[in-house]
This record gives sequence, structure tokens and C-alpha cells, in this order.
Amino acid sequence: MALRNILKDGDSALRKKSRPVTDFNKRLWELLDDLRDTMTDANGFGLAAPQVGVLRRAFIVLDTRGNDDSDDDDCNVLELINPEIIEASEEMQAGPEGCLSVPGVWGIVKRPMRVKIRAQDRYGNFFEIEGEGMTARGFCHESDHLDGRLFTDVAEKILDRKEIEALFDERKEEDGK
Repeated sequence: MALRNILKDGDSALRKKSRPVTDFNKRLWELLDDLRDTMTDANGFGLAAPQVGVLRRAFIVLDTRGNDDSDDDDCNVLELINPEIIEASEEMQAGPEGCLSVPGVWGIVKRPMRVKIRAQDRYGNFFEIEGEGMTARGFCHESDHLDGRLFTDVAEKILDRKEIEALFDERKEEDGK
């Protein structure tokens, strides 16, 4: 397992559509393990293969299902290979998003409140999984990366420095309660 370099906005690889994973082997498993280590080291919520320069349809995201107010240490990491959103609620949630590939930038993005995805696990087995709240947001955000989109492409508003500071001050107050 190793830390990988996270590509930054402006790198052309982030704008390319990823290809499906066809080989479920040690190389894929190492990529997934490296994504986990890299995301954890960067204090992220999710990470897609294109963000580390691998143009394959794979991502990881923290699983907060039923535990949206949890500390990240209480969450499992979900691995989704060749994910496809098969259902999304009409009920939307507008909320703040940032990205490890766009450091220091935050925006308000409207995402479905609930999402159902069909994907494969690291061994190629198909499964379906539902996410709500932050997990649904993570599924959508990381799925966008697989199609060459960044959150800044879909943000209703990019926050300025004062709005970002207020956002983090609000979160600190919530964590202190």
C-alpha cells in the first residue's frame, strides 16, 4: 500500500471519461488500497481513480449510512467498481462540497437526497447499495469524476473566503455540542 499523488484541477486527466474495469486482480486491489490510504492521509471523504491518474471506473467513499453525524473513524470505506446510478430521489439537498483535486475551494452543490447504485466489488461481484445524505452526495461527487466532471462544474455557487470560514466555524460549533 502506498500514497499516490492527487491530481489537481488543470490536469487534463481529470477531464477524461474513465474506462470500465475489466480485470479484477491484484493490480486493482492495490489501487483500491492505495486510494484508501491516500484519502485517509488527505482527510478526504471519497476518492476516485482518475484523481490519482488512473482512468478506470472505480472509487471509494466513506459510508455514513445511518450515521451522518459520525466521526469519520466510525465509518467504513465503500469500494465501488464500474458504478452506475440506477435510482436517484427527486428530493434534492443543496450543501457544501469540496474536493481533494480542487484544494481550498468550496461550493454549494445540489445533489439527490437518496441514490441507489449498482456496482462491482473488488472481486467482480455485482451488488446494489443505497446511500442517503452525505453518502449519496459522495456517490454522486465521485461518479462525476469518472465522467470527467468536477464539483465546480455543477456548483450553484463557489464560496468566498469569508463564507468558507463561516462554514467551518459553524461545523466546529456543531462538533462541540
